[in-house]
Amino acid sequence: MAEVLRIGSPPITVVLRRSTQARQLTLRVPSIGGDPILTAPRRVARHAIDGFLIEREDWLRAALGRTPQPVDIVEGARIPVEGRLHTVQLTGRRGIRAEPGLLEVPRAGTGSALSAWLRGLARDRLATATTRYAAQLGEVPGKLTLRDTRSRWGSCTSDGNLMFSWRLIMAPVEVLDYVAAHEVAHLVEMNHSPDFWAIVDRLKPGWQVHRDWLRREGADLHRYRFDP
Repeated sequence: MAEVLRIGSPPITVVLRRSTQARQLTLRVPSIGGDPILTAPRRVARHAIDGFLIEREDWLRAALGRTPQPVDIVEGARIPVEGRLHTVQLTGRRGIRAEPGLLEVPRAGTGSALSAWLRGLARDRLATATTRYAAQLGEVPGKLTLRDTRSRWGSCTSDGNLMFSWRLIMAPVEVLDYVAAHEVAHLVEMNHSPDFWAIVDRLKPGWQVHRDWLRREGADLHRYRFDP
């Protein structure tokens, strides 16, 4: 079970996790924000852990200063939709209403209502893009699934089923389009060979710009917390 530690003034909260597999103390600051995580071997004494944290306090504060912090879905929060920031306005309405630069979101179940709306929009955009690209290759994609994955933006199984992160709907339209083209190309080449990239290049010329955007900005899309 994780233990919560606090160090310094003002205090920094650190989550301590003991592990039978750990061979040494390791400290990690999540790239998507949140509390730092200290992993320790089970038998390391508490005074050794405290000393380790004290030695690394300056590094830890600097790392936290460079890390984007989580964004909750509250009145006035700014949320990207298809790459454009929208300000959240809480209302008594039941559904989501989107206008340029504005999202009207119900007060009841704010985060869950907005995430459901974003998922629906993501499914529509990704279904359209994958169908279009697959037709260009003479292929028929399988089932399309949306998840909230952090390790990858999309995947394609050997039987042609496609999975995407629904958070792609917050990225610029062309970035979502690139990921759709990338996964559809795997319907023909289940690898990342030169032949695969040639297919991606045919489907989405200039794809490198959109891949670079994801590498540079993609982690930021996970800052937005929709859980109640």
